[in-house]
Amino acid sequence: MRYLNEDEIQSRLRLGKSVEQWLGDVQEEDYTILKWLSINMEKDESFSVAYFESFNEGNEDFLDIYSFSLVDPDEPFGVIHVFNSIADALSFAEVTYKASPNKYISAGVIQEEYRDYISR
Repeated sequence: MRYLNEDEIQSRLRLGKSVEQWLGDVQEEDYTILKWLSINMEKDESFSVAYFESFNEGNEDFLDIYSFSLVDPDEPFGVIHVFNSIADALSFAEVTYKASPNKYISAGVIQEEYRDYISR
């Protein structure tokens, strides 16, 4: 897995491309909840942090984490917070969701993080 460096994160977001981060899982008695977030530039040039929790419905043959059922179906686009700057969005993600500044990936690559997760 290749993580983005700080300059790559900044550049991707300024170009309107999203970055994502795998945040791990929560093991419940009967199910597992997967956690990840996405940071995006919005049309008004603000930056949003979208936090997702979904049920682990995948396996080695089904890796589409984006299609898994969300824990909160009333938040189909995640729990979203909007900021005026990239720095504020990244800081919020670190403080609120314990995101690592060194583990962001390009959008769409979260599938590979999930593949690594299920192969453990």
